[in-house]
Amino acid sequence: MRALRTHLGWLRAERQRLARQIASVERTITTMEGGGELMADDMFDGFDHTRYEAEVTERWGADAYARGDAWWRGLSDAHKQGFTDQVARLNADWTAAAEAGVDPASDEAQDLARRHVEWLGGIPGTPGAGATPVKEYVVGLGEMYVADERFARNYGGAQGATFVRDALRVYADRVL
Repeated sequence: MRALRTHLGWLRAERQRLARQIASVERTITTMEGGGELMADDMFDGFDHTRYEAEVTERWGADAYARGDAWWRGLSDAHKQGFTDQVARLNADWTAAAEAGVDPASDEAQDLARRHVEWLGGIPGTPGAGATPVKEYVVGLGEMYVADERFARNYGGAQGATFVRDALRVYADRVL
């Protein structure tokens, strides 16, 4: 009985967290569509990056998680805002290019890939952080964007994620 009550408490907390996350995404969409200013606290309400610790550790190692976690926790609100703004712009640009039918090998797509790789290189814990991320990491992320719907949603779904993957692969083959 005690285990069931504990589990029920966890489920209720998870429901509340998800409700906050849904509301946060809805506010972000409304703000972006209206041309308003995004606030990091609003965008990340209900987001708890620590819940991905096991997944990140399994994929890239405990050191990668620890460095990324320490980096995120150490950012000021202004830096978190800048980071989230950069990600939102990049994701929106990827989605728009995919919807427009841009060729993944085109200059436009390759500029997006360059921005994406530069963004990745600025995140502590990523292979090659502080420099240029390693080719295998970039190509592997592209594959993950397609394979995992959580990531594909960032690019408008499977079609957008496929475009990102293909553009990153071309970039990696040419540059990395």
